[in-house]
Amino acid sequence: MRATSLVALGLTTICCVLPATASAASSGGASASDTAQPPAATTPAPPAATTPPASDAPAAPTDPATPAPPPASPGAAAFGVLPTVPGTKGVIRAGIAYAPANAPTAVKEAVWAANTLLGKPYIWGGGHASFRAAGYDCSGTVSFALHAAGLLKTPEDSSDLMSWGKKGKGAWITVYTNPGHAFAMIAGMRLDTAGPGLSGPRWRTAKPSTRGFSARHPLGF
Repeated sequence: MRATSLVALGLTTICCVLPATASAASSGGASASDTAQPPAATTPAPPAATTPPASDAPAAPTDPATPAPPPASPGAAAFGVLPTVPGTKGVIRAGIAYAPANAPTAVKEAVWAANTLLGKPYIWGGGHASFRAAGYDCSGTVSFALHAAGLLKTPEDSSDLMSWGKKGKGAWITVYTNPGHAFAMIAGMRLDTAGPGLSGPRWRTAKPSTRGFSARHPLGF
C-alpha cells in the first residue's frame, strides 16, 4: 500500500511539471538550449552615400594658360561711352569728340572726360571749389580735363595755368591761357567755353585766335 502511494505521488509530480514546460514553450519562453546559443551574426549595412557640400571657392579656369584680360583704366571706366577714331587726330561729330586711337591713354581720358561736360552751363567760378560742379567756367573746364588725364591735382584758374606745365605747344595737349581766359587743344580739338553757339563747355570747330595767350603743355604730352 505504501509503495503504491509513492508511485502515485511520483506520477502526479511528473504530470505537474510537463504542463508547465509546455505552457512556457507556447507562450514564447526560452528553453535552456535556446539561451546557450550565441546570437546570429549580422552584417552592418553600408553607410548611405552622401553628397559633399558645395565649395565656396571659385571654379578653376578652364584654360589656366590663358591670361585674364587686363582691367579697364579706372579713369576710362568713369566716362561711360569711349568713342575713338583711327589715327592720331581727334574728330568732332555732332558735338562729341572722338579720341584718336593712337593717342596715349591720358590724352584719350582727357577727351572722354570733357565729353561728360557737354550740356553743362557756364558758371563763373564753376569747377574750382570741386572738380564736380553744376556748371563750369573756362579754366574750370580745362582743369577738369587735365585732372581726368592725371595731369592736375587741384583746379587752377587761368592765371595759375600760365605757370602750369612747360612753356610752348605740346604734342598732344596745349593749354592757351592769359589772366582772363583759358582753353585747350587736345588731340587737335578745341575745348572752350567761348565761341560761336551755346556757351559753356563745348568742343569748338572754329579755329581760335591765340594772340595774347601763353601756350603751356604737360611734360611728355
